[in-house]
Amino acid sequence: MLYHFLLPLRDWFSGFNLLRYITFRGAAAAVLALILTFWVAPVLIAWFTRMQIGEDIRSAGPAAHKTKKGTPTMGGVIILLAVLVPTLLLARLDQPYVLMALLAMLWMGLIGLWDDYLKDFRKYPGGLIARYKLAGQVSLGLVIGGWLYFWPANPEIKASIAIPFIANGSFDLGLFYIPLVIFVITATSNAVNLTDGLDGLATGLMAIAALAFGAIAYVSGRVDFSDYLNIFYLPGVGELFVFAMALLGACIGFLWFNAKPAEIFMGDTGSLALGAALGTLAVLLKQEILLTIIGGMFLAEMLSVIIQVGYFKFTKRFQGEGRRLFRMAPLHHHFELSGWPESRVVVRFWILGILMALLSLTTFKVL
Repeated sequence: MLYHFLLPLRDWFSGFNLLRYITFRGAAAAVLALILTFWVAPVLIAWFTRMQIGEDIRSAGPAAHKTKKGTPTMGGVIILLAVLVPTLLLARLDQPYVLMALLAMLWMGLIGLWDDYLKDFRKYPGGLIARYKLAGQVSLGLVIGGWLYFWPANPEIKASIAIPFIANGSFDLGLFYIPLVIFVITATSNAVNLTDGLDGLATGLMAIAALAFGAIAYVSGRVDFSDYLNIFYLPGVGELFVFAMALLGACIGFLWFNAKPAEIFMGDTGSLALGAALGTLAVLLKQEILLTIIGGMFLAEMLSVIIQVGYFKFTKRFQGEGRRLFRMAPLHHHFELSGWPESRVVVRFWILGILMALLSLTTFKVL
């Protein structure tokens, strides 16, 4: 918004010329998101505490989590504001990529907000019915996938995905590209939601992933860098750098209040929105496969649940008694019950997330 209003005035004030540069607007978006988080979070924490709106810890979880009961939740509202405001102010809104990323985050954020409202205000233990969440995720994927397929910015690669470790590697899926988009957004949204079980875990991993995808957005939007690195050149996608940096700033700011002991939880408002944003970034950048590396810890958390449930059902059917491979799923609870302190689990998962983000960089400039 500021780009469109202030850049034409650069002849009267040369400082407005800085808005031409994506790097400046991305850095400004990160700082503004951080400031907004520091400003809004204490206000919401105080209000939630006064209204006695807190997390109700499920009985099936680790016993150590009982002390977290009553911690204010729905903190995802803070993240949404801290991402949406800087992006709307500093990104070019004539680029469809930015609009799709904002749509995805707001779409799932509202569904998560509805879920948190039912749990925290209406005191429905299960919150929003699972099939309604799934319907929201699938419909979002259908909208994003249809948009990219039928109104592509580059028709030549509208249904293509990048193949890592192969120079300019790609594979055209045709109409099957839309189901892939639905799957990626749905799976990523659920994966981040499952990961949000320890103080600061999902927030820190999202900050790492946002930084990695921000770098990819920047180089993919420049013809010189993309050609040098042997990756897709996607005109206009560089504006996603601004969105990713706002996401980074919001996550770092929220981590200030979400690190152990958490003063506030993001709830489904934040986890579903962040997951949808991450999946949409991967889709828009044609890096659906690379998402499995950058978001490897989210993938591991989701797979641990799938494996646990599948193994339990299999053994119950053929052995008469259900058995478990993990002490508890998702994976972070397994390590907790194995004797790791919560802070150790979180920091080690962050370290693995950083290593996977660095590993993703090795997929570029392959000869």
